[in-house]
Amino acid sequence: MTADAKMAVGVVIERRRIDNPWCDFDWRPVAAFAPAAAVDAWRPLAQGEDWVQFHAATLPLELFRGETDGYRDNLGQPSPLLYVVLRPGEDAEEMEVEPFHVTACPYEAMGYHESGDEIVEGVTMPPEIAAWLAAFVDRHHQEAPFRKRRNKRHRDDRQGSRPRGRYSRGAP
Repeated sequence: MTADAKMAVGVVIERRRIDNPWCDFDWRPVAAFAPAAAVDAWRPLAQGEDWVQFHAATLPLELFRGETDGYRDNLGQPSPLLYVVLRPGEDAEEMEVEPFHVTACPYEAMGYHESGDEIVEGVTMPPEIAAWLAAFVDRHHQEAPFRKRRNKRHRDDRQGSRPRGRYSRGAP
């Protein structure tokens, strides 16, 4: 499926040292920004005593006309989110996670979350992305008309069109 609009979004991942016997660090997305230039490797942006924030990747935020309901629901929240999908890193000695996908649709994010293979975290949507998304929704959203379903009438097949077998009622 081809996207109807795209924007390059930078993903910021934070590595925080934790006191845990099974792992040394907690990795999570903490921010997104646009426009963003492509990066070949993780670049440190800020650091503290037990944490470092990296510009980990630049991913395309793709918008589709068929997902405007989800975008509207997201924009209607007090703080709209971008959802960052992380996968386990391929090189265990380097980074333990790898940004894989970014979306503004909460329903798409839920699909990734339900798989259980990826980590999905929401980060605050920057105002410039929210404005771009709102303009897209205004341009492409179409309300689906409400259609009441009608009950199907029961069809009485007692006239012999129903096969009579060993367990059927009536004369053989």
